[in-house]
Order: sequence, then structure tokens, then C-alpha cells
Amino acid sequence: MAISKIDTSSITFDDKILSAGTTAQRPSSPANGQIYYNTTIGRLEAYNAIGGWARADQSGLQYSIEYLVVAGGAGGGGRYMAGGGGAGGAISNTSIVDITQTYAITVGASGAGGAGQGLRGSNGNNSVAFGSTAIGGGGGGGYDTQSSGNNGGSGGGSSGYGTTFGLGTAGQGNNGGAGASYGGGGGGGYGAVGSNGTSNNGGNGGIGIDWNGTYYAGGGGGAAYNTGGIGGSGGAGGGGAGANNGGGLPTSGTANTGGGGGGCNGYSGDEVGGNGGSGVVIIRYEGSQRGTGGTITESGGYTYHTFASSDTFTA
Repeated sequence: MAISKIDTSSITFDDKILSAGTTAQRPSSPANGQIYYNTTIGRLEAYNAIGGWARADQSGLQYSIEYLVVAGGAGGGGRYMAGGGGAGGAISNTSIVDITQTYAITVGASGAGGAGQGLRGSNGNNSVAFGSTAIGGGGGGGYDTQSSGNNGGSGGGSSGYGTTFGLGTAGQGNNGGAGASYGGGGGGGYGAVGSNGTSNNGGNGGIGIDWNGTYYAGGGGGAAYNTGGIGGSGGAGGGGAGANNGGGLPTSGTANTGGGGGGCNGYSGDEVGGNGGSGVVIIRYEGSQRGTGGTITESGGYTYHTFASSDTFTA
């Protein structure tokens, strides 16, 4: 059967039904099914009384998110010329969420710095969201019998008493650095391996991941022990610095970055390595707020949900 051509000559469009503007200029009292061109994100949107505004090319009951999952960073090693802690593993991915569902978010705690007996730093704890498990960072090597770095999301650096660095997890982080006499290796970060220590200086922590303009999952710096030695810097992404020769404390990883803790140099009073930084989970999607959970902000046409501790996300 042939379909008759529709005569459009008499059809008019009500600007309340089809209009354009920024996210902030959306109609304040939209009708169910209303179409709107959002110039902030450059997409058509449709209004659904159940789920609110959503891109017109997506189902009203589902929408797309991007997310970052970062595990807890590891502690730096204790006592002498210790290795830096490895960063927590990081995973960046996308998912489709359903507005009828609630999703569990697990944020991994940080690992403690190695104690004054020269213990290795503790590994960080895993973070989990949307089926992705980020592995906690590997502890930095300590004195003598615990000189090797642990494996983890990113591996811990070995102390100056050993050269066995920790291994990172493929796709989540990198290896730690090897120690040298009087210098601990840096902890691995998401974006780079930890630097090796030298005879005078600690190795730098590996750089982390740049996620929408902010770095996460940087490795901790190794400690220096020899005269004039300088502790390694923490990797961009919350990594703590290793202690210098002759005084000062190692720096802990920054909270909610997954950064590794700095190694101890033996002149740091209690001889304890820096703690790792706790993990974080961040969700973002186009347009204004649709879901609940975490700390919610809006920027650049996106809504962000930041989880500093374990909780739930309701789409």
C-alpha cells in the first residue's frame, strides 16, 4: 500500500515543544516527550517524566556514564633507604546504567607505611565499581630482609638493600623501581614505572593517570640515605615524596588519589614510611544531574559523582 505524502505547509512548531539553548536554559516546566537541542553538549535531548532530560539517542530508562576506579595506594617502606609505595591500580571505562538500578561502590583504603623494624609498606586495598576491580598498590621495600617491593596495581620500589621491585598489574599500573646502595626505588604509577634509586638519591615515583584534567594514582618516592642525598619526588597523582638524608619525614600519599607513600630514610624519628593515599571512584555523564550518590558537581556540560568512601550510586 502506498503511503500518502504529508502536507507540511500548514504545520507550525510551538517553541515550547521544539527549542534550543544551553543546559541552564532548559525549559523549567517541560512536557513529557518534549524535544530540546542542548547547545552545551551539542545533542538533541528528550524529556521523560520518570528520568528527566536525556539524550534523544538513548533510552529514557538508560544512559551512558564514564567512570574512573582507583584503588588505595601502598605505604612506603620503613627504616633505612626504603622504597616508595606503589600507586593503587586505576581503571577508566564506560558503562550503561539503568534508572531502576542501584550500584555498589567500593573505595579501597590506603596501605600503612612500614614500621621502624624495617618492615615493608602494606599494600593498598582494592576498589570496585561497575564490574571493574582496581588492585591496591604494592608496598615499598624496607630494611634488609623485607627489602623487596610488593606486587600490586602498581608495584612498590625496593629499598637500597635490594633490587627486587614490585610488579604492576597490566592495564592498571606499572612496576616499581630498583634500589641502589643508599637510595630506595620509586613506586610505580599508572602512567610510568618508578625510577631506580642511585648511590645518593631516592628514585622518583611514577606519574599517574590524567582523567579529565586531574591526575590520580602516582607512585611514592624512594628515600635517600647517603650524605647530601635527596629523596625521590612523588609521582603526579598524589604520590608522597621519599625522605631526604639527615632529617625530615617521608610524605604520605594524598587522600582519595590512590597515591603511594614515600620511603623512610632512617633519620625520620620513628622510622616509619609514609602511608598511601586512599582510593576514589568518580562517575560522569552528559547533562545535568540524573543519579544520586557521592559528592555531586556540574562542570563543562557534565555531572560528576565523586565517591571518597564506599557507598551506592542510584542511576
